[in-house]
Amino acid sequence: MSFDLDGFLPYRLNVAATRVSRRFAALYEAEAGLSIPEWRVLAHLAHSGAVSVRDIHARVNLDKSMVSRAATRLQQAGWVRKSGNAADRRLVALELTPEGRALMARLGRIAETFQAELLAELGADAAALDRALAKITGTGNGD
Repeated sequence: MSFDLDGFLPYRLNVAATRVSRRFAALYEAEAGLSIPEWRVLAHLAHSGAVSVRDIHARVNLDKSMVSRAATRLQQAGWVRKSGNAADRRLVALELTPEGRALMARLGRIAETFQAELLAELGADAAALDRALAKITGTGNGD
């Protein structure tokens, strides 16, 4: 018996996620010149408010160094503000600036449109995929 990589679910999920991520990345790169790590940091900050690099690292599945580099680039662009933690100088809190919030409002509309188009492509299979992903990730409503 030979191993069938193309039928291996983890491989197929990874390929699908990469393809969808690249399609969406082209949109926010065109809108704001953002990389995938930069988008993830901005999106997390828009969702969570001020948080540490460590918190973002744990949530967005990126190495701490990638989060730090993205945060530095976002700060240089004026979209993110860094502030120190008085109790622990190793911790740096990140938060969106007003310009970062305005950018995320634009990108949020792009993301909503992209998701609607993706769901339309999936058609009737979208609900089943949502339930399956909820079971795998432990999020959402995997009824």
